[in-house]
Amino acid sequence: MSTLADTLRARLTTIADPARAPGMQAYMKSAMPYLGVAAVPMRQSCKALFKDLRWPDSAAWQADVLAIWRGAQFREERYAAVELSGVRAASAFQRMDALNMYEDMIVTGAWWDYVDAIAGQRLWAILENDRPAMRKAMLAWSRDRDMWKRRSSILCQLHAKAKTDLDLLYACIEPSLDSKEFFLRKAIGWALRQYAWTDPDEVRRYVAANENRLSGLSKREALKNIGKAAA
Repeated sequence: MSTLADTLRARLTTIADPARAPGMQAYMKSAMPYLGVAAVPMRQSCKALFKDLRWPDSAAWQADVLAIWRGAQFREERYAAVELSGVRAASAFQRMDALNMYEDMIVTGAWWDYVDAIAGQRLWAILENDRPAMRKAMLAWSRDRDMWKRRSSILCQLHAKAKTDLDLLYACIEPSLDSKEFFLRKAIGWALRQYAWTDPDEVRRYVAANENRLSGLSKREALKNIGKAAA
């Protein structure tokens, strides 16, 4: 019998445009090759394949996600694993026992296209469901040696809006304030810019208070939409 991973690869291969693959790989600076499937048809194919899936428990769901992730030969398969991790049928599984799976994907994926989707959506879901434990985990990640875990901690409230825990956001930013790493500087600015839609005055205050430590990139990103938010 074909596994879910086998069926997925066959479907993606059917809708792939191999001529697009080299350009997609070059744009993403990816060592893993692409099939040549654009984002919209990839998501549509995943939606159709995953819509009737159900799991008896979190372990069974995680096994399917990781089988696709770890067995991937093409980058679109890993995108599909990220899609599978967020299907509605798995909403009850977005709890602390899923964090090890996401950590595996973040550390082994080690690039912004995977990391940002997982951090901004999946980690936020866990934070909403298991706040005390997840808060502690994100504070630990913010000081981790792995840059992508640090970035994830900064971005885990990207879509929180008025639910943003500012103490947590600032605490996750703090260890990376003096970093010269582009992806951390960008994450800091992005997280602040998103919160500026909710409270522009607070973001102005924070940027002013940390004027000498925030990078130019972080400040520009943080203040980019302030005028629009205040309008």
